Amino acid sequence: MPNQKEYLDPVKHERIEVTGHMIQTYNWPGDRETVLLIHGWESNTWRWHKLLEKLTQANYNVIAFDAPAHGYSTGEHLYVPLYAEVLEQMIIKYRPHHLIGHSVGGMTILYNEYRNPNDAIEKIVTIASPSEFHEIIDHFQTLLGLSNRMLDALETYIKKRFGFTIREFSSSKFVSTNNKKGLLFHDRWDKITPYHASERVHAVWQESIFYSTEGLGHSMHQDEVNDKIIAFLQDKITQ
Repeated sequence: MPNQKEYLDPVKHERIEVTGHMIQTYNWPGDRETVLLIHGWESNTWRWHKLLEKLTQANYNVIAFDAPAHGYSTGEHLYVPLYAEVLEQMIIKYRPHHLIGHSVGGMTILYNEYRNPNDAIEKIVTIASPSEFHEIIDHFQTLLGLSNRMLDALETYIKKRFGFTIREFSSSKFVSTNNKKGLLFHDRWDKITPYHASERVHAVWQESIFYSTEGLGHSMHQDEVNDKIIAFLQDKITQ
C-alpha cells in the first residue's frame, strides 16, 4: 500500500543477513530504552504505526524488522523456529530492553526466550498470541481439509527437523521458567487465536499481567491497548 511505503521507506535501517535471508530493519531513534517490535504472520512493520506514535512520543528508541517472506525482507516461508533465529540475532545486535510481539510474533518471543534467555531483556508484551501449536495445526486441518495421513507426515517432519512434537511446542510450557515481567493482551472474541491461549500462558507465567478485552478484535491497534503498553514500560501498571 502506498501509505505503508511512504511511512516505512524514510525509516529503513540496515539490511541484515540471517540464515540466508536479507532482513529489513527500521529505526525510530530515541533517548530512552530500546524497544524491539515483532509483527505477526501475513503482516509487516507497518502494523505497528499506531503504537509507534506513542513510543516515539515517549522518546523510546524503537527497532522493528520485517520477518522472512514478509514486507521488504526476502524468503518464501515463515515458521516460528526460523523467526526465533532472526529475533535472536536482532537481540544480540540491538540489545533491546523490551520486546513487543503480535500474534505469532508473541509466540516467537516466548519460544526464543525459553531457548535463549537473555538477562538484558526486562519486559515482554504479547498481543493476541497463540499458545498451543497443535491448535494452530488443528485449525489449518479444518480450514484446508488436510488428511490425518498428511498430519502424521507433518508431525514426523517437525520432530526430525526441530526436535519436538507438535504438542510439545507450547507457549504455556515455554514461560514456566520465564522470570521477566510480562503483559498479555487478548480479546475474548478473537477469531484468529483463541482467548484461552493467553489465559493459559498467564496462569503459568508468574510475573505476567493479563489484560482482557471484548470487541477489539485480533489486531488490537486501539489507544486502549497502546496506552497500557506505554504505562507498562514506564512501570505505571503492576499486578
